Amino acid sequence: MPPKEPPRRRVPGPARPARPRPASAGARPSRPAPRPAAKRTAPRPPARQPRTIRLGSPRPRLRLISLGLTLVMLAFVVRLLQVQAVDASAYAAKADKYRFQEYTLSAERGEITDRNGIALAASVDAYDITADPKLFTPEESKVPDAPEQAAALLAPLLGKEPAELAKKLRTPKSRYTLLARKQTPQVWNQIKDLRRVYGQKAQRSAGGNGVNLLGGILSEPSTKRVYPNGELAAGILGYVNAEGKGAGGVESMLDPELAGKDGKIRFTQSGGRQVPTAGSQGTPAVPGSDIELTIDRDIQWAAQQAITEQVRKSKADRGYVIVQDTRTGEVLAMANAPGFDPNDLSAANAASMGNAALQDAYEPGSTSKVMSMAAVLEEGKATPDTHVTVPNRLHRGDRLFKDDVDHKTWYLTLNGVLAKSSNIGTILATGQLGATQAESNRVLHGYLRKFGVGSPSGLNYPGETSGILAKPQDWSTSQQYTIPFGQGLSVNALQAASVYSTIANGGVRVEPTLVRGTKGPDGRFAPAPTPKETRVVSEKTADTLAKMLESVVDDREGTGTRAAIPGYRVAGKTGTANRVDPELGRYKGYTASFAGFAPADEPRITVYCAIQNPTKGSYFGGQICGPIYKKVMEFALKTLHVAPTGSAPARLPVFSEPTP
Repeated sequence: MPPKEPPRRRVPGPARPARPRPASAGARPSRPAPRPAAKRTAPRPPARQPRTIRLGSPRPRLRLISLGLTLVMLAFVVRLLQVQAVDASAYAAKADKYRFQEYTLSAERGEITDRNGIALAASVDAYDITADPKLFTPEESKVPDAPEQAAALLAPLLGKEPAELAKKLRTPKSRYTLLARKQTPQVWNQIKDLRRVYGQKAQRSAGGNGVNLLGGILSEPSTKRVYPNGELAAGILGYVNAEGKGAGGVESMLDPELAGKDGKIRFTQSGGRQVPTAGSQGTPAVPGSDIELTIDRDIQWAAQQAITEQVRKSKADRGYVIVQDTRTGEVLAMANAPGFDPNDLSAANAASMGNAALQDAYEPGSTSKVMSMAAVLEEGKATPDTHVTVPNRLHRGDRLFKDDVDHKTWYLTLNGVLAKSSNIGTILATGQLGATQAESNRVLHGYLRKFGVGSPSGLNYPGETSGILAKPQDWSTSQQYTIPFGQGLSVNALQAASVYSTIANGGVRVEPTLVRGTKGPDGRFAPAPTPKETRVVSEKTADTLAKMLESVVDDREGTGTRAAIPGYRVAGKTGTANRVDPELGRYKGYTASFAGFAPADEPRITVYCAIQNPTKGSYFGGQICGPIYKKVMEFALKTLHVAPTGSAPARLPVFSEPTP
């Protein structure tokens, strides 16, 4: 508030003299007029001086501003040091994250071929069909039900339900959705043609501003695993899952070799597009190796056709056929029925998608008797001519044993015991292996193990069973008499075939092989390691067993006459075993089988057949598996150009004279 000014006072000044009044002519002078009273006036204020504003010193303000600027600059310097020195790598990484784009380059999966280089599994170009859901919203498409209309158009091409596709297209918060994987180029071409048609329609309507209903359908390059031969060898090959990884069979067993090694590419991007002048860097994908199997596609086809037809006729649960090279151990065929098509897993039965020939464990029955006879011959306890009296019934332990057919007392040779497939005769023969039954059990167990029973085959195949063979001290009272004729132990089909290949190979067991070698990305072929060999019985014993097995097929008293092949000497053995139902856990039905090799005097090929639970017609191995053996063996001999030897069969005696 401004200061109050002092009141103004009037200061009297000096009196002014009166002005003389002029006299008129002839008038008398008058008296001087009285002096007027002095008029009182307020005193005049002193003259006002101009006000001056005194400013403060600028130095404090300058100091304050300088301090503020210094602090600001210091903060910038500290931040700059943090960004460029302390956390430089972290910020560079964050910048790279948005500056650079990195993609995985999928490696091409290797082929699987047969022994002649014919493709059994290969990879072809394919596309993953994708979509941008935002483009199907009412705002973008100008159509309220755009997802439903697009789904109706795509469903027949993709083999999907329209409701499923429409649901995926109705995800407006996402800019990406996968509609279908691994579609063929033909399917993608059909979608592109359809999209082009709707694009042209959109251009003609709404003055050229229409919306293409399929404009949001896109694709991503991919590869698809295909199996050119459909169901052929599917049990061996397996399949790949939706991610392209091996999920069964050889595809799974050798997945690291087949898959190769994915590569990466890294490039500078701007707005989602590659900057051409910035270049790119990365590592190329390394293709997977090609796998060459020991399988012969033609022999595999013959085996699969034969077993499939017989399983259907017999209304059996399943069946399998193994074809093996007796000299090398190579598996030439491994057929399963029923099978599946790895090209269409949606239609496959889950129970048929494995490789039952390696994964089923079952009691082999009389085909196992060849191992018992090998032990008896190798231990020198009998010869093919040794007389064996076979009664109608045999009491051992807590059971009464009989043969498959009811008969009077048989007077057989040891060769006749095998030819007639006598359970009682086999029990009597193996009882001579030791001074006591316990010792006989130990000796027989040793030979069974040498033949590969109860041990992995050596293939390292996923899910393969080793079979079941208990220790001899754990054999029950009945097992010690049933194991000699093939009940009370279990094998898989390849183990059973390998037993006969061992006899055919002069008593030397060669580990079965399924892979001949691999061919790397450089084109060089690397053969598989040489399989392990084990001497099981002497060459003399093996030769004797081959002649005895001929009697099963060649002699009219044998049980395998339906497996005879004109012009060739055939060695074989029938099998009919009680079968343990895996679901019930008890015996129900039968396992019919036949095993053998040819030519008997110069063996080249082993064929083994087994059918599980035949319910129509005969269930004897010689009746339903013998013809399969013949059909497959004939085809294999011709395919491999194996000529008949021309020598005459040994024809060992089957019957003997009754002993007095």
